[in-house]
Amino acid sequence: RLLTSRRAPREQPPVKSCVSAGCCCHSCRYYFPCQRWLAVEEDDGQIVRELVPVDEAFVKKDSENDGQSLATLGLEQKAKSTTYTVKVKTGDKKNAGTDANVFITLYGSKDDTGIVSLKASKINKNKFERGKVDVFTVESVDIGNLKKIKIGHDNTGNSTGWFLEWVEIDAPSLGQCLKFPCGRWLDKSEDDGAIERIIFPAELQTTEYIPFVPYEITVYTSDIFGAGTDADVFIVLYGSDGICTQQKSLCLNKREQRMYFERNSVNQFIVELEDVGDIIEKIRIGHRGGGLNSGWHLDRVAIRRLLPNGK
Repeated sequence: RLLTSRRAPREQPPVKSCVSAGCCCHSCRYYFPCQRWLAVEEDDGQIVRELVPVDEAFVKKDSENDGQSLATLGLEQKAKSTTYTVKVKTGDKKNAGTDANVFITLYGSKDDTGIVSLKASKINKNKFERGKVDVFTVESVDIGNLKKIKIGHDNTGNSTGWFLEWVEIDAPSLGQCLKFPCGRWLDKSEDDGAIERIIFPAELQTTEYIPFVPYEITVYTSDIFGAGTDADVFIVLYGSDGICTQQKSLCLNKREQRMYFERNSVNQFIVELEDVGDIIEKIRIGHRGGGLNSGWHLDRVAIRRLLPNGK
C-alpha cells in the first residue's frame, strides 16, 4: 500500500548501504539502472522494462548533504505509520445518501487514530450516495489490532440523514481485512436518532493474509529533453523462487502523477507490498501510457526493504 512520497533535488545522495546478491541485511539498498526511454515513440517503443540490480559502485553518487535531513526525517516518520484502506457502503434505500461531513475513528489494542474526516473518496466525486461504495485512505501511527470503529456525521447540509450499510477496513501491515456491518440509519429523524455509531468487526467476515512490508522506492528521472511523464507509473518487485508483489501504482491520483517524475527529479515513495524476502532479483517498472506527456526517460531506481519500525 502506498504510504507517502516526496520530491528531492538531484544533488541529494542515496543512503550509503550494502548491496550484494547474497545480502540479508535489512538496510540493503538495491540499485537498478535503466537510462532508457519508456515511450511508444522513442527507443524500441516499450513502456515497461525489467531491470536487474547492480553494485552501487556503478551508480553515480554525490557527496553527503546535510540539507537532506529534514526531508528524510519526515519520510521516515511516514514509514513508521500504518495505512488503512477504508471502504464505506451507503445503503440502497430511498434518501440513504448524505451531504453531511462524515468522520471515523479507528480503535486498536494499543491506541486510536483520533477523529479522521472522510473527505476525498478515491473513486467517487460525490461521496456517500445511495447504493455506492466510497474508498478512503487513513494514515495513522501503529494502533495495534483493530477492535472497533466509531463513525458518524455532523448533521450539516441539505440532506443529512444517512443509511450506512457497512464499513470494510484493509490493514496490509496487519494482514487483515475486517468487515464492520451496520445496516442502520444515522439520522436524527430515523431509527434511534443517533448520528454516530460504534461498530465491532464481524469475525466470520474477517480475511487474513500474509502482512505486507514497507519498501522505500526512489525513482530518478533523467536530465534530458522531454524526460518527464504524467503517466501512471507502476512497479513489481521479484524475489527469489519466483515470488513477486502485485503491480502497484506509485501515485495515488492524477494530481500526484502531474507532480512527480519530472525531468531531473528524484521522487521517493514508501510502499507497502507483499514481502518478497531479503533478496530482490529484479523489478518490472513501467507506465500505462495515454495522455499528452506519457513518454518517460528513466535513469535508475533504488529500493530498500524497511523493518516494521521504518528503519
